[in-house]
Amino acid sequence: MIEISNLSAEKPYKYFDRFYKAAIDSKQEFIEAISIASFNEDSNEVESRYVNLKYIKKDEWIFFTNYNSPKARQFKKHDQISILFYWDKTNVQIRMKARISKSPASFSDKHFEKRSIEKNALAISSMQSQEIESHQKVEDNYKKVLNSTDKRLHRPKSWGGFSFTPYYFEFWEGRENRLNRRYIFLQRDGEWHEKYLQP
Repeated sequence: MIEISNLSAEKPYKYFDRFYKAAIDSKQEFIEAISIASFNEDSNEVESRYVNLKYIKKDEWIFFTNYNSPKARQFKKHDQISILFYWDKTNVQIRMKARISKSPASFSDKHFEKRSIEKNALAISSMQSQEIESHQKVEDNYKKVLNSTDKRLHRPKSWGGFSFTPYYFEFWEGRENRLNRRYIFLQRDGEWHEKYLQP
């Protein structure tokens, strides 16, 4: 589930809210999963991965990760990203484009404190995406932090939130005979422009 508060009243957000509620009613699994594509400037490649979207606050969308991970380094060098939801229970796809930046440290601290000690122990013990000799070593590092005497684990500076505010939405509704419905919202000079696309 995504924690949504004070959602923007602008039209694309109303569309999103309607599709999100329909997906919940259809018991969509992993409803918070989003694919984020970013540009790797060093290899001149586009890369994508799934993350869990945790919050939508008005028009700000927030997830959390390791700040030393490849994606975080890519965000720093090239802050434009593409985002994708797909909910198979309702056959709806939502594409977005946005600029991304780090969330305030105070917000990351607050979220970290709400998480389970098990999740926080992994965030502390794992140097995300870096090579390691075995999975057993991953487990050993995790257990060492989890079993430490300090039961109130503190958020490491290398872990925290990223937030993005979309400037582009595409809503795709799958229909029979591929008569799919597609429409976009593009923000220009603070205003949303709506257009329909052919399937």
